[in-house]
Amino acid sequence: MKNCFRISLVLFLGLFGIVPNSFSQQDMNYSQYFSTPIYYNPAFTGINTGLRARFLFREQWPSAPIDYKSYYFSADIGDRGLPGAGGFGIQITNDTPGAGLINNFSAALTIGVRIPITSFMVSQIGIKAGIMQRSVNWTSLVFADALDAKWGAVYQTSFVPPDANKRTVPDFGIGGILQFSNQDGNITGNVGFAIDHIFKPDVGFLSTGAMPYPRKWVGHFDMVISTGPGGGSTGGMARATDEPLKINIGGLYQNQAGFNSLQVGLNLLKYNIYLGAWFKTTMSGIPNSVLAITAGYKYNFYDDMSLKFMYSYDIQISGALQGTGGAHEIGLALEFGSFSFFGGGGGSNTGFVPGPGARMRGGSALECPSF
Repeated sequence: MKNCFRISLVLFLGLFGIVPNSFSQQDMNYSQYFSTPIYYNPAFTGINTGLRARFLFREQWPSAPIDYKSYYFSADIGDRGLPGAGGFGIQITNDTPGAGLINNFSAALTIGVRIPITSFMVSQIGIKAGIMQRSVNWTSLVFADALDAKWGAVYQTSFVPPDANKRTVPDFGIGGILQFSNQDGNITGNVGFAIDHIFKPDVGFLSTGAMPYPRKWVGHFDMVISTGPGGGSTGGMARATDEPLKINIGGLYQNQAGFNSLQVGLNLLKYNIYLGAWFKTTMSGIPNSVLAITAGYKYNFYDDMSLKFMYSYDIQISGALQGTGGAHEIGLALEFGSFSFFGGGGGSNTGFVPGPGARMRGGSALECPSF
């Protein structure tokens, strides 16, 4: 019993980087990756003018004895009056794996630099600089030498915690995006690439051994197709009938710690209602496939202010995690299209006007409305 307990403890700690071994932790993967763009690529910072604040909560494996919760928040401002004509933002994440015994926290600042190419194409480069903090609640762990065969945990353990119960390290990421539009403006999209944890920060708790956090490589594409010219909806559902059907097709590829994953699918937007389906699968390691069903609603308070609510549920369709209850995700996004610090905001009244004799308003190229 004691040997099994020790082995389980070593595997448990190793999986989360407390002791060095062949296992490496991976970042949380959100089904609503389109609701957490800066998390995957800092070049999304200020991709459109105005202020956007996003919050997302994920509960994974709710049917398992111990579920896994994650929280995400970001806010970014796109202001073409800024040096570099891009934007800046902040990102905060927190999750508690390991039955709540481990806490992962990260906070970062992001900067986007905008590089116009043509009237229908623009690029952005983004940088993330922040911290990653990991902590362990050692007092909640029960060790083998504290156990009695009859009475359970009744003895004082001789275990001495590692050098520290908290580890804080700097963390950096970089990415790039190419954003484009057709001449009529009814097709917009982007393609991008990013690298996170560039310097593989050491998150090990032991001074006698390093535990570099694995670098993450991300590739993604996204396209929005509008079926008609449409008009702006200014009062929620009342004016949403003027909007054409919009189709958002996208994909996300990730590689981290030797594991590859792919996510592809689409969202539909009509009458301010979102419906979507996304297929997620692992391409290496233990096979695992998920179908994420998404639904949401966007309420427009004004032309340049809206609140978007999104919900998604992961249906486990193959792999060893069937029966764990999948995952729930709830996302909120608040957008202020005309907000700016230096007069470089835009909202719905500035930006690129596609078509013959294309021109710029406010000196900004390719300001695509968010989906």
